Amino acid sequence: MSLLYRLLFLWLLLTLRVAAQPASGEYNVRAYGATGNGKTLDSPAINKAIAAAAQAGGGTVYLPAGTYLSGSIHLKSNIELNLRAGAVLLGAPQAMNAYDPAEPFAGKAYQDGGHTYFHNSLVWGEDLANVSITGRGLIDGGGLTLKDKEHLGNPTGGSIGLGDKAIALKRCRNVLIRDVTMVRGGHFAILLTGCDLTTLDNLTIDTNRDGIDIDCCTNTLVSNCRVNSPHDDAICPKSSYALGRPWPTENLLITNCAVSGFEEGTLLNGRRIPAKVGWSSGRIKFGTESNGGFRNCVVSNCVFDSCNGLALELVDGGIMENISISNLTMRNVSHYPLYIALGSRNRGPAETTKTGVVRNISIGNVVVTTRDSLSGIQITGVPGHPLEGIRLSNIYVRYHGGGTTAQSQRALPELATLETQYPEPFLLGPTPAYGLFARHVRDLTLSNIRFELNGPDQRPALFADDVQQLTLDDFQAPVAKGVETARFINVKARRVQNAPGINATKPPR
Repeated sequence: MSLLYRLLFLWLLLTLRVAAQPASGEYNVRAYGATGNGKTLDSPAINKAIAAAAQAGGGTVYLPAGTYLSGSIHLKSNIELNLRAGAVLLGAPQAMNAYDPAEPFAGKAYQDGGHTYFHNSLVWGEDLANVSITGRGLIDGGGLTLKDKEHLGNPTGGSIGLGDKAIALKRCRNVLIRDVTMVRGGHFAILLTGCDLTTLDNLTIDTNRDGIDIDCCTNTLVSNCRVNSPHDDAICPKSSYALGRPWPTENLLITNCAVSGFEEGTLLNGRRIPAKVGWSSGRIKFGTESNGGFRNCVVSNCVFDSCNGLALELVDGGIMENISISNLTMRNVSHYPLYIALGSRNRGPAETTKTGVVRNISIGNVVVTTRDSLSGIQITGVPGHPLEGIRLSNIYVRYHGGGTTAQSQRALPELATLETQYPEPFLLGPTPAYGLFARHVRDLTLSNIRFELNGPDQRPALFADDVQQLTLDDFQAPVAKGVETARFINVKARRVQNAPGINATKPPR
């Protein structure tokens, strides 16, 4: 071979080698064998691209436009998984056996399988740092299952044995998920457990079960997200026993978000059809898993549409304190507008789990319209364990009406009577007041509260039972002819002003 041919051969070899190297730390999954044709299983190629980027110290693994049929994708530290506009990551059918099996779990599981296992997910990562999922593409859970092995919140043993989550991250640090759209997320569209320094921003999620679950996490920001989940919770902070010990969710900010209970898919296609309401629909809910509790949490500037209202539920021990809720607009909400509940389900090790503590809760600037008459605002503790320091201010609710005289005389069951069942208002039944029911509370302040009715209701506006240090300041609510405005039982240290129909010194019984 002449010198000229040798030089040409070396030049071609060098050119091919340079072309094979990613530019600026970017790794195109097609260079590793992904087809994007929607028929070939592309997750092996995507995982090869991630492994190559990780071996080089990190980088951006991107999916150009196309449909990428996928089983489990294994995230690694210092990796950004980027879905370019027009890219669809499609969860493979279960029959392809493309999802990783659930990992072993040491010890007894006190939480359901969805919170116990992570590897049986479309995208998962464990013990990672500096990981991102970004882009204007779409994650379609496709073949992910909605099913689980629990009943009314009670674990019944083991993994479902199928892929059941779109994104699952455990014990990860410095996490960013931004701009992506998600549909059909399985049991959980996004599950974060034990993560620190997480940002979820500008996400659109249209799914049928939980949208975003934030479990045992610290320093989390959820902003500018739209989450539709007609048959489960939209945004759900928890503090379960999934890490093998109580661990609080704290320093959490949820702001500028919209949650809803439209039929699945109708958020994205613009039809926005309100779904038939079951036991849970489209809300922001803290709990029920609450072994570690919640501290220093803010929910602000959020819109609820055709779903349940806001729920704060502490039933498995832990401490819920320093919670600030403000600037909420709710339209067409079902079951209740606001629900603050302490219970004694105590789903955890018997030797360490006891009734928790709820204190220092502030809720203000809330505007609501409701679509049924089951319950007004509920604020309930446990006998001997009152909620402490609850402040409601600047609240306006237009209730549906329709409550009966029989309901007004009904003794609402204590949460403790549910034992291990889910602590939901629909299980307790209609409240004896249409507007606000408070029981087992110490230091309750209601300031600038306005209730209206779309139709007649035979229940009083306010019912307080075992409330110590009750302050009513500017409370106005209509009642039917012959119906008392408020009913008080064992209410002590009352201070009432500007509350028509309520006698401060001798309240009706």
